[in-house]
Parts: sequence; C-alpha cells; structure tokens
Amino acid sequence: MRSNVTVGLCIIGLVCSAAGADDWPHWRGPHYNGISKEAGFDASSLNNDTKPLWEAQIGIGFSSVSVSNGRAYAMGNVGKKTDVVWCFDAQTGKEIWKHEYAEKLNPKYYEGGPGATPTIADGKVYTISKTGNIFCLDAATGKIIWQRQVAQKPPTWGFAGSAVIQDNMAVFNVGSAGLALNKDNGSIIWQSAKSASGYASAVPYTKNGRKCLALFGCKHLFGLDAATGKELWKGEWVTKYDVNASDPVIYGDYFFVASGYNRGCGLFHVTGGTATKLWDNKNMRSQLSGPVLIDGYLYGIDENQLVCMNFMTGEVKWKERKIGKGSLMAADGKLIVLSDKGTLYFAEASPQAFKPISSAKILSGKCWTMPVLANGKIYTKSAKGHMVCIDVSGDVLMSYDIKG
Repeated sequence: MRSNVTVGLCIIGLVCSAAGADDWPHWRGPHYNGISKEAGFDASSLNNDTKPLWEAQIGIGFSSVSVSNGRAYAMGNVGKKTDVVWCFDAQTGKEIWKHEYAEKLNPKYYEGGPGATPTIADGKVYTISKTGNIFCLDAATGKIIWQRQVAQKPPTWGFAGSAVIQDNMAVFNVGSAGLALNKDNGSIIWQSAKSASGYASAVPYTKNGRKCLALFGCKHLFGLDAATGKELWKGEWVTKYDVNASDPVIYGDYFFVASGYNRGCGLFHVTGGTATKLWDNKNMRSQLSGPVLIDGYLYGIDENQLVCMNFMTGEVKWKERKIGKGSLMAADGKLIVLSDKGTLYFAEASPQAFKPISSAKILSGKCWTMPVLANGKIYTKSAKGHMVCIDVSGDVLMSYDIKG
C-alpha cells in the first residue's frame, strides 16, 4: 500500500503537468521571445494584500532572473566594486551559493551594475560583466569551470547582451557582430571585428534548415550563420549613442527592431541576402525590455508607456501611460507587466484596450527589470537590488502531504 507521501507526490506531478509549469532558464525565456508556455497560474491573485513569498537583497543592477531545476539565479553589484552571481532555492529563497568577482559599479547617468542575465544550460551558468569578464560556473556549486576576459572594448554602458547557447557555443554580443566561445572550455570558435557592439542578446532562428542568429549591433541588425558567424544579411539601424538594446522580434522572414532615444521601431523583410525595411516610425521606442508578439500584435514599451501595435503595419491600437518605462512578458494569453514604479499587473493580451485582471504594488524605487514567471512564481527586482518572489501558483500545487 502506498504511503500518503507517495500519493501526494503523484498528485502534485499530475497537477503541475496539467498546469504546464515551465522553467525560464535565460533572458527572454525558453523560446527567446518573452513568452512562456506556462498555464494554470492564477491571474486574479494580485491584490492589496499580496506579499512576497520570499525576498532578498542582491545588489544594484538591471539583469533579470533565470529559473532552472528549482533554482533562481540573479546578479547584482555590492559595495560599488564587486559583482555577485547568486543562486537561491526558487521555492524558499534560501541562498545556495554566490560567486563574487571584482567589477566596478560604473553608474554612468544611472544606478549602474550588471545588465546581462545569467544563462543556465546543461548544468552550467554563463554570465558576462559590463567590462566583458565572462564566467562559466557549475550550476550546482558555483565553482568556476572556465573564465575569459574579452579583448574588445566595452560599449559606453558596458556589455549587456546575455549568453545564448547554440550547440557547442555560447554566443555573446561582443564586437561588431558577435563572439562565439566553446561552451565547455571558453575557447574562441568565431569572432567578429573588434569594434563597437550593441546591447541586445542574440535571437536564434532557423532558415531552410540552417541555424541562424539575429544580432542587433550598434548600427545594424545582422543575420548570421550560427555555426560560423558568417554574415548572411544586414539592415542599417542607427540610434543615438548607439544604444540598440531591445532584442529583435522574429516572425518568419520578418524582423522587428525598436530603440529608445526617440529613434522608434521598424520592420525588415529578409529575402535571400537582402533586408528590406518595410516601415519605420516612432510608435514603439523600446530602450530596454523588448516587446512580445501575440496573434499579430506587439505589446511593448514606448519610452514611458505601454503600447499595443500591429506587427505588420506599425499602427498603434492603444496606449497605457501608467506603466511608465516598465517591462513585460506574456504567458497563456496574458500580459505580465511591471511598471517602472513597482506595480505588477496581469492583463489580457487584447488589441482592443489595456485590460488589467489584477495588480499589486510589490516593489518601490526604479523598476526596469523584466518580471519572470516560472513554475507558478514571479521573480523580479528593483534597480537597488530588492529581489522578490511572488506566488501566483493557482493550480501549480507546490506543497507536500507528509502525513504518516
């Protein structure tokens, strides 16, 4: 006869499977588009009584949180001279390990601190600092597997593109059009010219069976052969101060880009080796967190407001100013939005209007870091390093029946 413990675990497994719980192992999530396939969370759960399941102080910075195999990974700068990579138990917030290394805060016109997000793959954690100090750490212990200092000069606000794992490579937005390192030992597989880079992360896509990358450089959007780094096509996109930081959004042969500093957004259509710009306007000036594409509509930040626009035409459907220079992701047809002042929203992904389902004030101060939903929990942080975990699990049952 099975014990209640066994029965409880079986029930939990069934509920979690039905609810579609999902990890979020790197920047912009498992599909590199800001959208999770997770379902079963309770979008109506946020209210005035919402409190963190757990919280931590992790240091100044703007990198997001990654969640993999029951652990949450984050980064921050402490004491203005040290970056810290943190590993917490994703359910309880207990610190499992931390890795420290020398790195200046570098608060150039803003708070400073790391901008890239940890990438977790195959039991390893990949990080890059603002000055190009790259680490590969053991995900279980935090011990260094390999380390590399890039030779390229950092852009004005430091390297911010997170590692993207492709086959045997870890790809970074370093140099004019990327740098690929062997993910197991850090050796160089391919590299571009040692000139200025962009701030976005590479986005994988496949064309005619070939693995490719879309990389937003300082003045161009590049299409690259993932295995060799060979340039397949490029489209010019010049932004004030060369701040191209929002990842491209890909739909078939269409590539959407957006930048801040009043630059705006545009849509490229790629045929063969040619990228043709279809339109260019100022309707979505995303300087930080990129938009999400749902059923033909983009939802993203236009400088200091949330905007919904038609992907193919660039036509604005609605605007919502109370979000400010916030950030967002999506799951199960819902937008998960964090305002720049720390209010978290669930809202329907609708081109008709901004339709909040529930909301809660969860942080204070400047909040530019993307909220992350993983396994019924939302993780995010403020610029000063106050990290919170909010339980919205709904049907994602996490408790255990341990009665004899």
